[in-house]
Amino acid sequence: MKLKAFIVSVCLAVGLPLSAQSAKDFRNTNLSDEQRVEALLHQLTLDEKLSLLSTNLGVPRLGIPDCNHFEGLHGLTLGGPGAWGGWAKGEDGRRVKTDLPTTIFPQSYGLGSTWDVDLLRKVGEQASVEARYYMQRPENPRHSLVMRAPNADLARDPRWGRTEESYGEDPFLTARLTVANIQGLQGDDPRYWRTAALMKHFLANSNEDGRDSTSSDFDNRLFHEYYAYPFYKGITEGGSRAFMASYNAWNGTTMSVHPCLEAITRKQWGNNGIICTDGGALKLLVNAHHAYPTMAEGAAAVVKATTGQFLDVYMPYIKEALEKGLVTEADIDKAIRGNLYVALKLGLLDGEDSKNPYRNIGRDDTEMPPYEREEVHRLVREVTAKSVVLLKNNASLLPLDASKLKKIAVIGPYADQIVQDWYSGTPSYEVTILDGIRQAVADGTAVLYAPDNACGRAEQIAAEADVALVCVGNHPYGVRPDWKFCPVPSDGREAVDRKSLMLPDEDLVKLVRRANPNTVLVLVSSFPYAINWSQEHVPAIVHITHCSQEQGNGLADVLFGRVNPAGRTVQTWVKDITDLPPMMDYDIRHGRTYMYYKGDVLYPFGYGLSYTTFDYEQIKSVKQDKRKVSVTVQLKNSGTRDGEEVVQLYASYPDSKVERPARQLRAFARVFLAAGETKEVVLDIPKEDLGYWNEEENAFVLEPGMVKLGVGASSADIRLEGEVRF
Repeated sequence: MKLKAFIVSVCLAVGLPLSAQSAKDFRNTNLSDEQRVEALLHQLTLDEKLSLLSTNLGVPRLGIPDCNHFEGLHGLTLGGPGAWGGWAKGEDGRRVKTDLPTTIFPQSYGLGSTWDVDLLRKVGEQASVEARYYMQRPENPRHSLVMRAPNADLARDPRWGRTEESYGEDPFLTARLTVANIQGLQGDDPRYWRTAALMKHFLANSNEDGRDSTSSDFDNRLFHEYYAYPFYKGITEGGSRAFMASYNAWNGTTMSVHPCLEAITRKQWGNNGIICTDGGALKLLVNAHHAYPTMAEGAAAVVKATTGQFLDVYMPYIKEALEKGLVTEADIDKAIRGNLYVALKLGLLDGEDSKNPYRNIGRDDTEMPPYEREEVHRLVREVTAKSVVLLKNNASLLPLDASKLKKIAVIGPYADQIVQDWYSGTPSYEVTILDGIRQAVADGTAVLYAPDNACGRAEQIAAEADVALVCVGNHPYGVRPDWKFCPVPSDGREAVDRKSLMLPDEDLVKLVRRANPNTVLVLVSSFPYAINWSQEHVPAIVHITHCSQEQGNGLADVLFGRVNPAGRTVQTWVKDITDLPPMMDYDIRHGRTYMYYKGDVLYPFGYGLSYTTFDYEQIKSVKQDKRKVSVTVQLKNSGTRDGEEVVQLYASYPDSKVERPARQLRAFARVFLAAGETKEVVLDIPKEDLGYWNEEENAFVLEPGMVKLGVGASSADIRLEGEVRF
């Protein structure tokens, strides 16, 4: 191999033509993808192969441009608290953050609350267009097209510090949204990707405390049916060819070296692209998990597991591993082959004659930056409004009638600030809740504001107002960006799990409610809370997540009735922290999620109210063919307002011979109906999704017998029942 690389280098230097394995073969788009990757692999020197074990796909000698990773969970990240835009030297010589503007949507938890696959696709598309824009600007400020998104992890426990990064607790909902976001990120061209979607974090990474050394323990059925299911669908249906291995172990084996990476995700699912470690995982593999005695042995094990990118210092250790015979050049070839495939799909191997339809984004100096376009601002506003969940609305306090309000009190720490989380970028503008309320009301309406109740100010303005809005919740990174700093027990963030489910400012809510019975709790949060007092005493409650640059306008659209809310909860909101199993119990059959929890809850999974009413009139038909079951539901908007309903179909398995969930989401659709309108909603269920994972057959197996089908407005609000038999 070294001799062949030397010959290629000499030929390139003196301009001599090469034969079948010529220096230009990998640029020949008439060859198959596999042939092009193989041709490039043969032309790489050993040093270039070692360099490709980093996150950079570039090979300067061969004209392959540098290309690294972006963060992009809810918009392209080139700034924010985590300084993802990088650092520069300021005038005083100190390091300063390099913030480049990008479009910032609600947190992933809020995106999940939309239950809208089309919107998730559009969110991914916008992030990817901006990534291409920055990659291909003439000045080339950033060289990245691999997007670390979406997060396909499941929020099995609301105490998880990174709940905000997930789409919720349910594998089916998370899978559908994951697939949609991937499709938006990668585009619909049959040959090229706009960006490469790199899912996080494989697998079962839902505890932050001790994540560098703990093991998530559960059986193979839960692997396939629950924890791995969104990743499986992200690869096999979404087309993602990249993911990040998590810090934790599964059943005692650390994920960055787990045999399932090759045996299952590559050989069974078809991920022929990138597998990378998480940041610093090599060091943690040795020093925290104590899986290997030396860094060289750890590096060799990572490569042999076909993990082909290190987010860590690795070069001296992989060289040592080579010298000691712990790893071979063939092992490295196998690990980096997927990196080359991703580079090919991004068009990086084509050169200037590429037919890549995305190659000109950002190259025109007269082009308006994508984050400045009005249609993009409208999209963010729409997504934000659709993410709002109406949790309570006694006496129809909402929507507010702006024409009848003389004074509105807007109160709380999140009324006049939008807090970007650790994986946010820096938007080009922000509209706070206070801004949005001011813009929504008539000129004669006074909007009073107090950030807190210092000197009784919040109570005072609440008493003066016709309605009081109290905007409270969590801080996504504990006020200071210091790592592991999270002083409020009910807050959480990366590396810190929550220690409480209590709302810290619920006392402020109590005081405002005493001053004004027309109080609306605006819960601005990344997590569920045990807000039992508020649920009992406050007439109206809405939930919205952090980060959206249109947070104020999107929320105001819902509060004043321009948008009828249809957001739905993506987790079970328990009443008390004691309702949860121990944090490290990963067997969800022990009472986790709506599928297995048997007690009373504050808000069930899939729950959300509307300003209108929907009648589930009948299941018109249940049909099946070899591939799927189709359920047709007749739905009527029986109220006086136009609106959307999220129709949800759950399956249960009374004839099953194995333990199955009590209820399991198998289809959903967010549907618009004008007031008085009736529609037929068709819900398709692939038969595989009604099966269980059979270890002996190594596949999802459909059992003979009856499957009950429940259709309704939440996991706890089933309006119609049907069945199908196999």
